[in-house]
Amino acid sequence: MNVPEDLKYTREHEWVLVEGKTATVGITDYAQSELGDIVYLEFPAVGERVRMNEPAGEIEAVKTAAELFAPISGEVLEVNETLPEEPERVNRDPYGEGWMFKLSIEDPSELEELLGAADYKSLIEESRHA
Repeated sequence: MNVPEDLKYTREHEWVLVEGKTATVGITDYAQSELGDIVYLEFPAVGERVRMNEPAGEIEAVKTAAELFAPISGEVLEVNETLPEEPERVNRDPYGEGWMFKLSIEDPSELEELLGAADYKSLIEESRHA
């Protein structure tokens, strides 16, 4: 399972790449593998404000559907416009082409509540043995 060291993670399997005052958000390799082939994605609109740990979209896969949660609070700056037409990019490249949306970082202290790579790997291991 691919867990890049330079990202932050949530317990709901979203990842966050912090670049200055902007956070890029997507779902992890583990999440996409558990969901299966993704067929539909719904994101918040550009300009919408999302709150940490609250639903911010939807992911539908062949096997199941899941909510996409906001890993931190902020305003949506950009959404990945290619994904509604090509949702399979999330399965193919969850940390690259499969990014979902970008947020302004409203409260940098919220980032401290996210997991580092080692803690996220431990969470995945616990999930597998549960």
